[in-house]
Amino acid sequence: MAYPNLLKPLDIGVTTLRNRVLMGSMHTALEETKGGYTKMAKFFGARAKGGVGLIVTGGVSPDMAGRVHVFAGKMTKTSEAVPYREVTDAVHEEGGKICMQILHAGRYAYSPMAVQPSSTKSPITPWWAKAWPLPQWGVDRTIRHFAHCAALAKEAGFDGVEVMGSEGYLINEFLAEHTNKRTDKWGGPYPQRMQFPLEIVKAVRKAVGDDFIVIYRLSMLDLVARGSSIEEIEALAEAMAQPGMANIINTGIGWHESRVPTIATCVPRAAYGFVTKHIREHLRSKNLNIPLVAVNRINTPEIAESVLADGVADMVSMARPLLADPDFVSKAAAGKPDEINTCIACNQACLDHTFALKRATCLVNPFACYEDELVKTPAATVKKIAIIGAGPAGCSAAVTAAERGHKVTLFEAGTEIGGQFHIAACIPGKEEFHESIRYYKTMLAKHGVSVRLSTRVESPDLLADFDEVIVATGVVPRVIKFEGSTDPRVLSYAEVVREKKPVGKRVALIGAGGIGFDVAEFLSAPEKEQDRPSVNVDVFLREWGIDKTLGSRGGLTEPARPPPERTLYLLQRKTSKHGKDLGVTTGWIHRLELRHKQVNMIGGVSYDKFDDAGLHITVTDAKGAKVRKVLPVDNVVVCAGQVSVRALEDPLRRAGKPVHVIGGADVAAEIDAKRAIRQGTELALKL
Repeated sequence: MAYPNLLKPLDIGVTTLRNRVLMGSMHTALEETKGGYTKMAKFFGARAKGGVGLIVTGGVSPDMAGRVHVFAGKMTKTSEAVPYREVTDAVHEEGGKICMQILHAGRYAYSPMAVQPSSTKSPITPWWAKAWPLPQWGVDRTIRHFAHCAALAKEAGFDGVEVMGSEGYLINEFLAEHTNKRTDKWGGPYPQRMQFPLEIVKAVRKAVGDDFIVIYRLSMLDLVARGSSIEEIEALAEAMAQPGMANIINTGIGWHESRVPTIATCVPRAAYGFVTKHIREHLRSKNLNIPLVAVNRINTPEIAESVLADGVADMVSMARPLLADPDFVSKAAAGKPDEINTCIACNQACLDHTFALKRATCLVNPFACYEDELVKTPAATVKKIAIIGAGPAGCSAAVTAAERGHKVTLFEAGTEIGGQFHIAACIPGKEEFHESIRYYKTMLAKHGVSVRLSTRVESPDLLADFDEVIVATGVVPRVIKFEGSTDPRVLSYAEVVREKKPVGKRVALIGAGGIGFDVAEFLSAPEKEQDRPSVNVDVFLREWGIDKTLGSRGGLTEPARPPPERTLYLLQRKTSKHGKDLGVTTGWIHRLELRHKQVNMIGGVSYDKFDDAGLHITVTDAKGAKVRKVLPVDNVVVCAGQVSVRALEDPLRRAGKPVHVIGGADVAAEIDAKRAIRQGTELALKL
């Protein structure tokens, strides 16, 4: 067996799980979608069919006040439980087990009904979502609501519940001095503050009996000032591990308001395993053998296996990796890890969608949460299809079309497939894009796609024998003109990142969108990959001020960052905030990283000329005042967007060929891999 620890069954007392993989909770917004329960049944059923040991749903509120937003799901009565039968039946039919997460959002609720332990202000909710302090009778009622919700979950056919006690939601708020300033029996010293989660789990257990899984999600690192100490976390873990309490303890890392990355692609794989291992070893020293679950950035079977083999945990949680590939477990069990569509932790189609109140899906797997809408069926008529360009759009179209039985030839002018993913993979914190290239190479070969590298298609005559032609020729960097812009010291982002052309220690970057931020990261990173925080766990923990010794409250310490590698100027014509269009869940990280590296961000810039003195600019402030400056830089890197390459389209149409244009060749605005992959997939399903 390739992954003996990962695939080993786990006896948790109430039942035996078929392996050590827990599908972590993730809100998909399917509950709020028309026909949502059927869609959830297809979604979770596919993951159960793929071999997941235990599934945990997205959070369901135990009452009106606890909903994450006013339209979010709750379970307060039988009529709200019954529709979930379709979901639980679908999972059980595939041999899986499923728990419902009970989540009370506390002061994080986007609702005028929000409640919290004390009168404090959440920094991440709007002004109108003021949370009201719970009176003592309200605390008692909330405990009853959790128990009632758990009983309804059992009625709905769930195998268990997960009580959400982390991430800064209500239970976590009661535990931490940061948010609990009460003077009654629910506040004060920690033994009193921890009574709230203990009473909830006791009430839940009483409501559901002993033949039902109860998971407690324990915040092991709050990553906020005045968060819990490790001694407090140990005490709560001990209490939850007692007979009649939880069957499993799941790890929670960081409050949502924390300014430390926890799941983004800049976080090294399994970076937070050290705290789960500490709690596990502490419990074992007390002869408490409750299974613990490790979380965050565990995205390959190799990493999962190492976490288990090293005694970090008894199970591994994966949410986004199972969004990316529902067959993760079965592919690992079959010894085919190269066929796994690996999660790249980009957040662009999952968490960013969730925070925008949109249905979640996956950048690398558009089928996620659309299982009943995007359906692969054998092609009614087998066609010969030519695809020009082997970037993300071209590769996704090629694989999907070939899976349906079409005869596909993929032409690529370069020496390898991947397109813009090769540039992305060079950026520190985006190394995971290499995995997507590996996946496409594997699947193109598996499905018999003829890949013709170093082949530039310039004439329709070369495509005479094909029934359909897909133009996926991508983009090239936009050229901007100013005096001196043709100087060899003025480079495009592709020349710097992909071609590795040398640049000096002082660099101006023209353009502060996603590309500008990426190039700034690239130029400010250590030269050796092993010294980068996205790869080296110890470097990551030091630079973000995470206390690996666990000696400080909340797990925070003073960050230790090296001096910047270069002096960088990130310039844009707009006067708005730099990177304002970056992802909701990752943009703040990119901005913070560049501030840490002392990157100079200047807006309202027009570019006058470049010469030996540097880049001459004019800066216009918000009031219209203009100031001329000379930035003493060695190089200028143009990151001002890109233009589509679609010269083949018109000749092909004139030749009478059915032509489809996708990806960057269709729309060049930003480099949007999410749209490109989805476009390629949807087109291939229609051909």
